[in-house]
Amino acid sequence: MRFLFLVQGEGRGHMTQAISLFKLLTGSGHEVASVLIGKSPQRVIPDFFYQQIKCPVKTYCSPNFVVDGKQKGIRVFSSVLYNLKRFKTFRKELRFISDTIQELEPDVVINFYELMAGLCYMVHKPMAPMICIAHQYLIFHNRFTFPRGKYFSRFLLKSHTRVTSFGAKRMLALSFRSLTSIPEKRIYVVPPLLRPRVLEIAPTNEGFILGYILNSGYAKEIADWHLKHQDVKICIFWDKKEADEVTEVHDNFTLHKINDKTFLEFMGKCMGFSSTAGFESICEAMYLKKPILMIPTRGHFEQECNAVDAQKAGAGIVDDHFNLSRLLQFIEHYKPDHNSYTEWVQKANPLFLRYLTSGFDPGLKT
Repeated sequence: MRFLFLVQGEGRGHMTQAISLFKLLTGSGHEVASVLIGKSPQRVIPDFFYQQIKCPVKTYCSPNFVVDGKQKGIRVFSSVLYNLKRFKTFRKELRFISDTIQELEPDVVINFYELMAGLCYMVHKPMAPMICIAHQYLIFHNRFTFPRGKYFSRFLLKSHTRVTSFGAKRMLALSFRSLTSIPEKRIYVVPPLLRPRVLEIAPTNEGFILGYILNSGYAKEIADWHLKHQDVKICIFWDKKEADEVTEVHDNFTLHKINDKTFLEFMGKCMGFSSTAGFESICEAMYLKKPILMIPTRGHFEQECNAVDAQKAGAGIVDDHFNLSRLLQFIEHYKPDHNSYTEWVQKANPLFLRYLTSGFDPGLKT
């Protein structure tokens, strides 16, 4: 079969999922004709994405969040206004996406939670069937637990997620644990899409804390903590646009520009992991049985949902700031018990091939 990917370029999770699925599909004899990925002025598509996607990659302008003055939290209403002002740009990009689908004639379009994909199907109604993949589609499952309160944020997240999946034939909901699929809602629960390299790592403990931050403002918060705990070695990854490959803040504290190979090497060797609650990195840390401290990005309700869901699955603990002392305390008493999670992850390949090809290839049955 012939596939076309549409990928959200905000954060690294959707990109690494696309890489994993690209390798699975092409390794199974299918073709990925092209990958379209959304870009924004605030972020750079990392080199590792271009290096590992062995097909034409095209970019287009996509909506993105506006962060606060401290480069930490997300300003929801400012983000809405900012993106509305770019309406004409996005309208042209929707035409570009539609024309690309028409030109390449894929059997299936796979959407990694890209808003522009849903809008394209809403406005231009391409003929190719679309399947959506993301953890966010699990919010429509009756066993998903939301953070308490914040009903307006819940409404916004559901509305946004519905738009991304407009016209989709199926929504593949990535989940930390096995849940029953709900075909009548087009929801099919699947394991995380971990990269093959993660499954090959033999984890060790070299006595340092690994971190990943979505917004650069959290670096100062971590640096302030580390000034009082300079004996603790910390390695933090970020995607700050103008940053050097490695920045030494002070002894035992370094900031690393995001690099998938180096990040996974560090993940396998760290004693604990702390992040802004992105789904993919939590999944990787769980598989490698690393204690986790999750700090959802301020104003980022999706990450709050990730943290609640991950905590429910036994991944680790949650805080509202990078209090790494809590992680050190948690590490002392941490006893990993993720055997069911490991078994669930190992079911990913056949489930994805089934849901992405059955019902679309005349030789296969749903």
